[in-house]
Amino acid sequence: MSLWRLEWLRLTRTRRLVALVGVYLFFGLLGPLSARYLGEILDLAGGELEGAVIELPPPTPVDGMAQFASNAVQIGTLVAVVVAAGALSIDAIPEMGVFVRTRTRGLGRVLLPRYAVTALAAIVAYVVGTGAAWYETWVLIGPPDAAGVLWGAVFGALYLAFAVAVVALVAARASSVLGSVLISLIVLLVLPILSVVGSVGRWTPAPLSVALAELPAGGYELADYAAAVGATLVAIPALLWMAVRLAERRER
Repeated sequence: MSLWRLEWLRLTRTRRLVALVGVYLFFGLLGPLSARYLGEILDLAGGELEGAVIELPPPTPVDGMAQFASNAVQIGTLVAVVVAAGALSIDAIPEMGVFVRTRTRGLGRVLLPRYAVTALAAIVAYVVGTGAAWYETWVLIGPPDAAGVLWGAVFGALYLAFAVAVVALVAARASSVLGSVLISLIVLLVLPILSVVGSVGRWTPAPLSVALAELPAGGYELADYAAAVGATLVAIPALLWMAVRLAERRER
């Protein structure tokens, strides 16, 4: 059995793929629904407080996609990081780490299939959620900008590939799955902070994570994300190369 097939079976039989798709699909359906009926929800919850009436503007297609994009960046990425840490933390169980190291010629043969399968699963789940959000927004509110949604989904998928690469690097040195998750999340949380710095922020992958909310709204051009895309395409193989080197060095 090839390592690629082994990783695919691990992903499906442990229900990790179901968890990924389920989370993104859930928020893909919930986002447009909450945007469409937010006013009614507030009314039922008590929209009038001390004589003040809360009035919201009519929902727009941008709102539906933005709701999904926000949840995808937060909860979706969290689930993707947890799943990736479980797959990439080879030394979380010492006996398993010894078993893997003594039966493969180079850890790259183990880590790269695990990274690729996990990243692809996260991207597929994200695309499924985006499709659900797009369709439901179209039905409940109106058609969002098609080009903006498509490019936003491409950029969001690239960000997920980067996030899983970050987990691969962290897991190469962390001694537990929980440690890999926490450190990876800290790194991914720092990036949006750097993105507010004008000259530095546009070179971080962070803008890609919110492109699905920004591009359909207009006011943004594809060129605005060129620096982030270029930096991310360079960062992903660099992170994977460092992950393999660190894991092999740990072996010694």
